[in-house]
Parts: sequence; C-alpha cells; structure tokens
Amino acid sequence: MTGTRGYHHGDLRRALLDVAVTAIEESGPAALSLRELARRAGVSHAAPAHHFGDRAGLFTALAVQGFDSLAEALDGAGGELLDLGVAYVDFAVRHRAHFEVMFQPDLYRADAAEVRAARERAGAALRAGVATLPALPAQPTLPESRPGTAAHPGTADRSADGADRPRDAADRPRDAADRPRDAADRPGGLDGPQGDVLAAWSIVHGFATLWLAGALPAGVGDDPGEAARTVIRRVFIPAPDPN
Repeated sequence: MTGTRGYHHGDLRRALLDVAVTAIEESGPAALSLRELARRAGVSHAAPAHHFGDRAGLFTALAVQGFDSLAEALDGAGGELLDLGVAYVDFAVRHRAHFEVMFQPDLYRADAAEVRAARERAGAALRAGVATLPALPAQPTLPESRPGTAAHPGTADRSADGADRPRDAADRPRDAADRPRDAADRPGGLDGPQGDVLAAWSIVHGFATLWLAGALPAGVGDDPGEAARTVIRRVFIPAPDPN
C-alpha cells in the first residue's frame, strides 16, 4: 500500500495518532501494530515507522499526548481536590485510549524525557489539590519502653513464675534503631504529603478504572462526574461539625 489519503506531511503524524486512538478504543492497545496502523490509515507500511520508529515509539507519543491532555484538564478544573478528581475521571472517560496506554508503562518508554515532563505536569496539579485538604490530626504514638516493661506485645516473655525475662537475641524483634526505616517512616514517605497524594490518586484512578470496566453497581447512576464527586466528597471532604 502506497497511498497517503492526501495527508500533508506535517499532518500525517497527528493523523496516525488519531487513527491509533480509534483502534485502541475498538480493540485495546495489545492488538495494535505499526502494520495495522498503516492499514487503517491507508498509508505505506513505512510511514508509521518513519514517524515513531517502532511500536514503543508510537505508544510513547500517545502517552505524552495523554499526560499533556490530563495536565491541561486538571489545570482547567481549578485548585480544589474535589474538582480535580472529577476532572480526572472525566478525562479517563473521554480519552479512554490514552488512559489505557498511559498507565501501562510496559507499552512505551516510560523514562523518556518527554514522558517524565508531561507526567510531572499532571502530577503537580494533583499535588496542588491535595495541599488544599485540611490537615489530619496527628497519629498517636506508642509509649516509650521503660526498664522491666514491654511497650509492644511480645517484646518480653513471661516465665512460669510470672517474672519478665528478655528474649534471646535470635527470638527478639530488632529494635527500631537496628532495622531499616520503612518508606512510611522516612521524610517524604507515605506518612506525609506523598501519602496524601497517593491516596487521592488511588481513589480517583480506581474509580475511573472501575467505571470504564463497567464494574460499579447500577446505583451509581450514569454520570461518571457526579458519581465521582459523591465518592471523593465522602472520602476526602470532612463532614460539617454538627456542633
């Protein structure tokens, strides 16, 4: 096949991406090859390879396009987390093909500079929305151990006469100073702003994925934005104090 359907050279790359989006919406990304893309677009088999190099290059371009569009949608939603979450779900529903590709990094070159930059723009908007949440109350801490007592269950064994005796070193859990710090204990770990962002993204992304899969109960209605708004409000927006 050698025809080009009258595409101007500068428009062909964009036209190929549009055709790829349609193909993914119909059959998913797994079925799309450069040869199939050329057939659908009515161009030579060499044309997609000229513009994208290989299949991973095609999906990399789609991922960049998707993250750029997501960042634009989030930027236009305002700074409140509730509106950002609704915009995220709306993007997923309206741009299903991009959404499928963006979150399958094995399909494309996830470390490409243009992917990282586009992904960071989208992430920055979500982080800004999380920053508007009211601060959560501090979590209680366990009391410090005192000599002769066990602050945590199992740090000491009780002998037959009722007296506490230390466990052997092989049986005793390592003290906090002896073990590596978990990610949640480190500055910037999950027990902090990074965890708040992950929680917010998990909720809105999970909702969008369930909606696209048709896995939500019928009672949620047929408006994904309004359904998402209700869910996000219940999870992240504190109810008014009745007092």
